[in-house]
Amino acid sequence: MTDRIGVYPGTFDPVTLGHLDIVRRASGLVDRLVIGVTTNPSKQPMFSLEQRLEMVRRETVGVAGKIEVVDFDSLLMDFAEREGASVIIRGLRAAGDFEYEFQMAGMNQLLNSEIETVFLMAAVSLQPIASRLVKEIARYGGSIDKFVTPTVAADVARQLGR
Repeated sequence: MTDRIGVYPGTFDPVTLGHLDIVRRASGLVDRLVIGVTTNPSKQPMFSLEQRLEMVRRETVGVAGKIEVVDFDSLLMDFAEREGASVIIRGLRAAGDFEYEFQMAGMNQLLNSEIETVFLMAAVSLQPIASRLVKEIARYGGSIDKFVTPTVAADVARQLGR
């Protein structure tokens, strides 16, 4: 029997407790979870690709299951095919996410109907968390301790020169 491989793509800038919740839950659904760290050209990252890869690797060390963290710079479907994935994992926070993700899943299905998209809702307490908002709060000196791990909070503070 072939291993079920899932990919969980994102920019992870920075990785949040919401991301880690999805990683923990997704790792139980597949034999191997490949976390694909990418750069979205429409976003201005706080952290370099190398920093984000290191951060995600460090923060997922204690998660059960076989997890790999790799970078990719291609269409998501090309990345999923290259990894041999049968599942793309996408996290949802709110209704606004669903509209965008639903459209993306439909396009991906037209590109390759053999790869399913699975949506996981973030835990209720984590649903409001977005990397973009975490960075904004941090830039204005607010505490991000409720949204990220202590080591990621330290990474953000260091990146902001604090």
